[in-house]
Amino acid sequence: MIYHEGRFKGVEGLDLYYQSWHPQGKVRGILTIVHGLGAHSGRYSNVVEHLLPQQYAVYGLDLRGHGRSPGQRGHIQAWADFRGDLQAFLELITTQQPGCPIFLLGHSLGSVIVLEYALRCPQAASQLRGVIALAPTLGKVGVSKIRLLIGNLLSQIWPRFTLNTGIDLSAGSRDEKIIAAYAQDPWRHTRASARLATEFFATVAWINAHACDWQLPLLILHGSADRVALPEGGNIFCERVPGTDKTRVEYPGAYHELQNDLNYQEVLTDLAAWLEAHLQNIEHRV
Repeated sequence: MIYHEGRFKGVEGLDLYYQSWHPQGKVRGILTIVHGLGAHSGRYSNVVEHLLPQQYAVYGLDLRGHGRSPGQRGHIQAWADFRGDLQAFLELITTQQPGCPIFLLGHSLGSVIVLEYALRCPQAASQLRGVIALAPTLGKVGVSKIRLLIGNLLSQIWPRFTLNTGIDLSAGSRDEKIIAAYAQDPWRHTRASARLATEFFATVAWINAHACDWQLPLLILHGSADRVALPEGGNIFCERVPGTDKTRVEYPGAYHELQNDLNYQEVLTDLAAWLEAHLQNIEHRV
């Protein structure tokens, strides 16, 4: 394995952190990962270890206000900041790996970022070979109504005001060792600003309203017992997406962090099979 870490310029020149893992030999495809709220790019080691032997490179960035990237924890001024940062990251990857097929995976909050990007920027997104939404937060979320109300009230007058999300750490995985590791993770945080909250819900509403415009191959993976992002939202979105190249898998009893839950091997096998099928379509055309 070849490991690399570095920084790139996001919106307004913010120095964002990223890391990448590369197999020895030829890279057949690239999986780009956008993490969830309060998380960071280092939470996907199981994905990396599963895909590297199949000659995939994996790239992950730390969103602004997360992990080793600068910015107020859990805050954005506008959703366009996330969109522009992702665009810059994909341009960096394309420069480093010219001509290599790129798949885009978003987890939780990250799923909203990648889905909105693909819908809002169809010409740029047409270079992608497919999108994976892992535990997408497209419907009800496990945040109290009081916190949501406070966020709405303060977004305009004090947008940087932050609250603890109140999301139960144990809702992430059924593996107690994983939960213990999350609790000790120095790069993890539990903050969300008032402006991030209102931008998030406005973006989710926009995505659902434009599902009929979806153009790319789509894979949605969700746990039936996800208390952070209830699975119904992803199911409704998938039903609204036109065409036949869309797949949704719901894992009985699984929690929010599917890549780190007890059944992660099953999840990653399904992910790899979907990637392989779409990669082979590309290779056959070539």
